[in-house]
Amino acid sequence: MLSPRMQEALNAQINAEMQAFYTYLSMSAYFEAENLPGFAAWMKHHSDEELGHAMRIYRFVNERRGRVILTALSDPPTHWDSPLAAFESALKHEQHVTSLINKLVDLAVEERDHATQSFLQWFVDEQVEEELIVDNAIQDLKRIGDFAPGIVMLDREFHAQAGKGEGETEADAT
Repeated sequence: MLSPRMQEALNAQINAEMQAFYTYLSMSAYFEAENLPGFAAWMKHHSDEELGHAMRIYRFVNERRGRVILTALSDPPTHWDSPLAAFESALKHEQHVTSLINKLVDLAVEERDHATQSFLQWFVDEQVEEELIVDNAIQDLKRIGDFAPGIVMLDREFHAQAGKGEGETEADAT
């Protein structure tokens, strides 16, 4: 069973993961409007991953006989000055989520909640990967600069990384 503090913190993390989902989805919409379908697909894929993270915590809270409390999401940003600016924003967001996960682990240790501590290890590892992936994209964008053919090539590479149809829900397919 979850302590009240742990339940509250996990609910806050569900909200943070949903906010990440919403932010990446907004980035996908931005890239669609900029006619960069590969960047859009990449962000859509990552938005779906964030939703999956939220649902993973949602299920865990329920399995531990806690109560999930959903709260309102903030409006996400809708415009960035460049693809690089969007990815730098994504990295800042990932670093914020990493700090939240680390605080959750600290709380689980303090509460001597070994089950939650074990559960959160997956998120610790996932955040290392998430930050690396976004940082790699930033490094590519910095190398390319404003070179339009390079942006087009990276857009195609991102589309391939996202996978054809990957990240689509059943509602998208109908």
